[in-house]
Amino acid sequence: MQDTAKPATKVLIVDDHPVVLSGCRTLFASDHSIRIDEASDAKSGHRAYISKRPDVTVIDISLPDLSGFELMRRIRKDDPDAKIIMFSMNDDPAFVVRAVELGAQGYVSKGDDPRILLKAVRRVVAGDNFISPQLAEAVTFSGAAIKANPASQMTPRELEILRLLGRGNKIVEVAAALGISYKTVANTTSLLKQKLGAKNHSDLIRIAVEIGMN
Repeated sequence: MQDTAKPATKVLIVDDHPVVLSGCRTLFASDHSIRIDEASDAKSGHRAYISKRPDVTVIDISLPDLSGFELMRRIRKDDPDAKIIMFSMNDDPAFVVRAVELGAQGYVSKGDDPRILLKAVRRVVAGDNFISPQLAEAVTFSGAAIKANPASQMTPRELEILRLLGRGNKIVEVAAALGISYKTVANTTSLLKQKLGAKNHSDLIRIAVEIGMN
């Protein structure tokens, strides 16, 4: 008799918090149709995606080297059909909208019931989009606030540069971290000042911290 069992769904979790990774292992252990791989930062997550080609990638927005948004940009550049769920402590509706605009099929808050993440993975594997119910409601009722939030108006590259500046990195350090030229970072920094109404570099860093980009 021919074996018709479906192959396991491959899920890549990119998160630098051991407790979160441990929780995910426990959560998915109950479902033998899912096999997980892990990475603890954006660069190793990108390598893992290329080598493992998971069915779904779950990405924390706040990673120690690059942001989850930047990792998503890099993955989608290599594979436009990649299925990605953003998984974050940040439940600001503007970040949810931005994630979807950048191509994420799902967004789950770490404050949600853990079973929500499992549901999100199943839905996204099936070809649907999924935003946890509480966040979906917040997005629906905050359209004007989202448009007013500077983060919702930025490109992935601008978000990443602003995040690194907010962490105190100098322009030369930002350029090295992202693998781009000093001139590109300097020009983007100037554009960010105009977009955010920052008077100077210190003011730009203050704004980055205030909107949670550090």
